[in-house]
Amino acid sequence: MTLLGIAWKSMRQRSLSSSLTALSVALGVMLMVSVLVTNAIITDTFRQKGTGFNLIVSSPGSDLATVLSCVYRIGLPGEPLPWRFYEEDILKHPYVEWAIPMTMGDSTQEGSFPIVGTTAQYFGMEYEPDKRFRIKGDLPRGPFDAIIGDRVARENGWDLGSEFSLIHGGQDDHVHDEKFKVVGILGLTGTANDKTVFVNLDGFFSMAGHDKPATEAIKRLKDFGYEVTAEQEQTLLKAAAELAHHGEEEEGHDDHAGHDHSGHFHSLPNDLKEVSFLLVRTKRPAQGIALTAQINEGVRAMATNPIRPMARFLDNFVGSIRTVLLFLTALIVIVAGVGIFVSIYNSMADRKREIAIMRALGAQRVTVMLIILGESLLLCLSGGLLGFLLGHGLVFIAAPFIEATAGILVDPFKFELLEFALLPMLLVMAIVAGVLPGLAAYRTDVASSLSD
Repeated sequence: MTLLGIAWKSMRQRSLSSSLTALSVALGVMLMVSVLVTNAIITDTFRQKGTGFNLIVSSPGSDLATVLSCVYRIGLPGEPLPWRFYEEDILKHPYVEWAIPMTMGDSTQEGSFPIVGTTAQYFGMEYEPDKRFRIKGDLPRGPFDAIIGDRVARENGWDLGSEFSLIHGGQDDHVHDEKFKVVGILGLTGTANDKTVFVNLDGFFSMAGHDKPATEAIKRLKDFGYEVTAEQEQTLLKAAAELAHHGEEEEGHDDHAGHDHSGHFHSLPNDLKEVSFLLVRTKRPAQGIALTAQINEGVRAMATNPIRPMARFLDNFVGSIRTVLLFLTALIVIVAGVGIFVSIYNSMADRKREIAIMRALGAQRVTVMLIILGESLLLCLSGGLLGFLLGHGLVFIAAPFIEATAGILVDPFKFELLEFALLPMLLVMAIVAGVLPGLAAYRTDVASSLSD
């Protein structure tokens, strides 16, 4: 019989103690594996690896808040930008290949999913490197057409043809009269797009409260350095008054008498339009750096490369949390190693006669010591293997719940490179935990143990 075979037989004789000791190791390893895999999932979710655009243009403020709001739909956007800035400063810039406007702030009445007003061009870009949107249905063409994310469709039970209303930003009691119709459903992407409702930008602008008050719009344009003639001011004031009049007429209608506001569409003058963000792609990557510097020189707008603030966020915040969690789980594994040492060392008093018989039958001191080390090794490796399986099993079980609640795709078979460092760690811990009991077995006096 091999030394490991003898060690295994010795463990079986103390099955309850050995099982509990191995389980303590398994729980520590399970926690460590869970932390590593969870951290990898969070990192993959929030670390920008690249998209179809390389810049986000917004009002000045926090670059991290801009990326979280624009890309991840977390939080509300800042002060919007005038439409003229989009048309004249960005679209006509020689470095810009294309730019996509986005407006945000509203949410769905059912489910409170964020609303994004944009153009059909948004769905033609890559949402991740080499990954494009898959759409069931059509792109939005009419002013009140919409495309919904996979999670929105599942949670709200919506399908092609479903209609829904919007809640005005920050006002739970203000539901817009207009109804949007679902004409497309996005395939699952594992991004914030799954929990987003995209509406036609023209329809978004036509809704009451989505136009900039004329006096504020004129002031905003002048603050941006644009010329606004007296004639243009009068035109904007007149257009705003007409829009307000139409809104009062619609509010005065009795809905119960059969009036339907869902098809009403009022074209909005461009100078009364605002955009929350502009997704910009430059013709060459180096031009993105130059364009960022140009935009950020002034105080009108801010250009952000989405990769950098998210990398900083992950390194400074998520990385610190991961370090703390790994430290705590490492302590749990060390405590489990101490448990192995205590278990084996306490058993030495009861095994002195067994060791003395082995010595009397010809076993050398080193052989006896190696048997004890083998027992420690088997406890660590068996517990570690069980913990490894439990850790990934926990991720496998949690995957559908995480995807359903947070909209994050979880690969239950994902492995982290640090997991492979667990094996040498367990080997070292087994040797450390088994050395003192092994030395005690090594020094066992055969004659006194047999006589006792």
